[in-house]
Amino acid sequence: MTSRRQFVKNSAVAGLSAAVLPLGAAAPAPARPAQWKHWVWTNPDPQDTDQQLAERYRQYYAAGIRGVFFERDSERHCRAAKAQKLEAHRWIWTMNRGEKALLAAHPEWYAVSRKGESCATHPPYVDYYRWLCPSREEVRQYLEQDYAAALQKDYVDGAHLDYVRFCDVMLPVNLWDKYHLVQTSELPEYDFCYCAVCKAAYRAEHGVDIDTVQFPEASPSWRLFRYQRVNQVVERLMKVAQAHRKPLTAAVFPTPDMARRNVRQDWVNWSISGVCPMIYHGFYRENIAWIGQAVAEGVQALHGKFPLYAGLYLPDFKDEAEVQQGIEQALRHGAAGVSLFGQVTDSTLQALQRATANVQRTG
Repeated sequence: MTSRRQFVKNSAVAGLSAAVLPLGAAAPAPARPAQWKHWVWTNPDPQDTDQQLAERYRQYYAAGIRGVFFERDSERHCRAAKAQKLEAHRWIWTMNRGEKALLAAHPEWYAVSRKGESCATHPPYVDYYRWLCPSREEVRQYLEQDYAAALQKDYVDGAHLDYVRFCDVMLPVNLWDKYHLVQTSELPEYDFCYCAVCKAAYRAEHGVDIDTVQFPEASPSWRLFRYQRVNQVVERLMKVAQAHRKPLTAAVFPTPDMARRNVRQDWVNWSISGVCPMIYHGFYRENIAWIGQAVAEGVQALHGKFPLYAGLYLPDFKDEAEVQQGIEQALRHGAAGVSLFGQVTDSTLQALQRATANVQRTG
């Protein structure tokens, strides 16, 4: 399993229960079988042999997987995947960047909480939560250069945004005990960004000093301002991808409502090549049917703007029968495919094939 997402398992993956479709609301029609495109999130292991990679990726393709998001840069893994007709995309952290050299060189680039603490010195929740400020032009240029460096490589077919948002302002209730929190309201130490650059930009756009607002966390214009800050970063990175004639996708929070409310992420209004909402039902104490509800909410909000691939967290499922149910829920409610995170075994691939065949047969 990828180390980069260990936080999802034992730390702050924000979000409360998503809004569901009104009773009796029709689910979107599933994408046509020919359009289904499945993905895998993975961290390339340097210990893998060439023979192992060739066989693994051959099996992936045979099961319907068409692309892999690689957490680290590995030319060998990317070329091995491409040799088996899979797309090889670089999965890159965006706003959450805790590189020691960057922290040392530019502590001023980091987001500041409503409490007045910088992520450079006071990371929220966990030590590696070091969030950059999306309002800073220097940050945008830094990210553009980083993504351009990845996309210019001939063995990289596209880039995949992760942590493209603000810090989690709200956690699911089952994590409150772990972090000794009661988050019935937005606490100042987790509400970002209140740095001088953000404040000045908001004041220039709205004529309001956010420091004079009694309850800034309740201000609709301040909330919208922050959505737009992240949206502008995504727009800049999409232009980088377009310059290299390669797609840009993103891992996002499960539904448009949850994303906006909990991490200031407005992915419905992006113009990219696709999204993979992390519909990790176990983290939200939801059953498997919720996967379909979350997919339907996202698909309806997008109105066909770009494809939605349902992100599924394999450890959340008790067995392969449940994996199959989860995939079927996603496909029947309009997902263009699924993206799998966790240990992809032979039985996982069989569940993927059975689910795809069932939905194709029954519609």
